Amino acid sequence: MKVVYSDRYAIDIGLHVFPTEKYRLVRARLVESGAVSSSNIIEPTPATWEELALVHTVDYLDRLRLGTLTPADVAQLELPWSNEMVGAFRVMVGGTILAARLATNPESQIPNPVVCHIGGGLHHAFPNHGEGFCPFNDVAVAVRVLQARGLERQAIVDLDVHHGNGTAFIFESDPRVWTFSMHQQHNYPMWKPPGSLDIGLADGTHDATYLRELERALPSVVAHRPQCAFYLAGADPYEDDQLGGLRLTKAGLRARDRMVIDTLRAAGIPLVVLLAGGYARRVQDTVEIHAATIEEAGRAGTAGLRSASARTPS
Repeated sequence: MKVVYSDRYAIDIGLHVFPTEKYRLVRARLVESGAVSSSNIIEPTPATWEELALVHTVDYLDRLRLGTLTPADVAQLELPWSNEMVGAFRVMVGGTILAARLATNPESQIPNPVVCHIGGGLHHAFPNHGEGFCPFNDVAVAVRVLQARGLERQAIVDLDVHHGNGTAFIFESDPRVWTFSMHQQHNYPMWKPPGSLDIGLADGTHDATYLRELERALPSVVAHRPQCAFYLAGADPYEDDQLGGLRLTKAGLRARDRMVIDTLRAAGIPLVVLLAGGYARRVQDTVEIHAATIEEAGRAGTAGLRSASARTPS
């Protein structure tokens, strides 16, 4: 299994609920445990401004590049502007693009590959502004890059606790992209543009109800027949998350990951796994949840490789 990651993701944004050091900690945990080999971790390059312009307006990109965001822009983004911040998130968008290219590489030796990005899932960014810690919409940019290569049909499975408002808005008029968001209904953002399928869960939803709703929804993703799927495996449905109000346990979140990954791989759909949000009171809990997601992807990838080897004539 290939994993995309950069040390540049951990940036100084002051005292903030968004723990950017989680990316470095997830990488370290996976390597130390042996779940991921350091030789399989690939460093991305920054998304080009031309790639970003496939989704974002030139005016907005200029404001980010030149540091001319208004106070209202910064308040909506909820991140302090700096060259380091813009550069780090450009690299993160580049990471999702790279993961998508690896997952859809026709020369891959692994059937139905799963590629993980220790980062990404910036689903609140709109074409003309950033929101909710998301200056760019990395998934939307990666989808447009794939479409430019002729891979038109895409699917997005967004299981962050917050609705993927920017992503839904960007693709609401593009029937080639199926957007599925299952989220806490009475939570940020207030305005939730409709996607292809939206499931708004009640406050305090537990594992059993969550997994039942997910199992009912996933066939609609498969029915879209995507050429690549993007899975936003948010850690913030966790019961002790500071910005979430669902009550999933770590075991429930791992079962969620297994269900999504196994369903899409069984359908023969290349998959990109992204971390998205996670704001547990103990950062170690967020790291453990994210690492478990990538462990599940690795388990599925290993099973696929063994299956392919079994079919290879000796």
